[in-house]
Amino acid sequence: AGFLGAREARCLCELTGLDEGTLPPISACVQEGQAILVQAVKDPIGDKGARLSANVTIPGRLLVLVPNQSGVALSRRIEDEAERERLTALVEEMVERFNPMGVTGEPAGFIVRTAAIGATSEDIAADARQLAEEWRKVRETERKSNAPCVVFHDLDPVSKTLRDCVSAETARVLIDDADAFGEAQRYCRRAMPEMLDRVQLFNGPGDLFALYDVDGEIEAALEPRAELPSGGWITIETTEALTAIDVNSGRYTAATGLEETSVKINLEAVHEIVYQLRLRGTGGLIVIDFIHLNDPANIEKVLTALNEGFAKDRVPTQISGMSEFGLVEMTRKRVREPLDKLLTEPAYANGRPRRKTCATVANDLLRKIAREAQAAPGRPLLARASAEVVDWLERGNPYLVERLLRRVAAEVKIVGEPAFSRERIDVGVVQ
Repeated sequence: AGFLGAREARCLCELTGLDEGTLPPISACVQEGQAILVQAVKDPIGDKGARLSANVTIPGRLLVLVPNQSGVALSRRIEDEAERERLTALVEEMVERFNPMGVTGEPAGFIVRTAAIGATSEDIAADARQLAEEWRKVRETERKSNAPCVVFHDLDPVSKTLRDCVSAETARVLIDDADAFGEAQRYCRRAMPEMLDRVQLFNGPGDLFALYDVDGEIEAALEPRAELPSGGWITIETTEALTAIDVNSGRYTAATGLEETSVKINLEAVHEIVYQLRLRGTGGLIVIDFIHLNDPANIEKVLTALNEGFAKDRVPTQISGMSEFGLVEMTRKRVREPLDKLLTEPAYANGRPRRKTCATVANDLLRKIAREAQAAPGRPLLARASAEVVDWLERGNPYLVERLLRRVAAEVKIVGEPAFSRERIDVGVVQ
């Protein structure tokens, strides 16, 4: 189930003469029982179902195809005006020179992605042709199918990450799973051959997550408090209405006085706030309580740092000025469930507001088994966890254990312990 609002269904409306800013009633756009082509544009969040749109788009590496529309739009993150003009001219020339939609005659608009910076006309045309072929397949599947049905799947998670997050500035991409590495190589050969040598299979030594302290960063992101370099900290609390962030200086005091102390801590807080909000996937209304500043130049310095910090964020963000009380309001678009909702659930004991899900603990256990197997190659291992976590693994998701056993090439026995709490795990070598 999903929600289709009038704004996202307007392209289906048969009414004419409406102003651009006037939304038609939803009944003028769709009728009960009508089969229409829609796209999920936002995942379900909480009690809200997926948000749907009749304005379908097909994303590619360099371009996004917008069927049944015309014109060229560019990513707001392409800031160089000369490059914007060059890319606009390239795409417009391509559309004029040949119809990427082929014999269908359908109009097509394009959004130029940030990855297109520096791309040649051949690169642009190749991406457009591939997108047009994807759209042809969608139309063909739609014609042959009965609603409701799925007519288009986006890329697998590995390929989608490469498409959306990797740029020419990326030095390398490390993958510690052979199957995922194979998927990445296939995508690179097809869509981004220049990255083929930079996508590498990680074979150790050590564990990839441990090497870059990924587990530690995830654990820290589930806590409300994040430390700052000078001894201060920020506290992040999320409610249904908003996310509140409080900046604290701790015991740090700059030799030059209180104002300089406040500036230094606030600038450190800006860096950590940008990092934490992106890592945690926090969206919606956010209110930041900075340490009070008197000098307008210092206030501007903090606001500039905050805007620059979010400038490269792929998620749209709007930031207000600072109030006389040191409060900054900002909004960040909700595009997915936040990290804590993905990895934890409401707790019902021990006074804790949330606890890790069985899936989260099971993955913690599997990673710990992999680390222990690397540390003691060929030795048999005994892994223990709560009975409910082991049941989730062995009955509900046995393929995860099978894949792990193929990777570690070791004898592993996983035992459910009724006395273990949900989050307790233990892995050791069998003596």
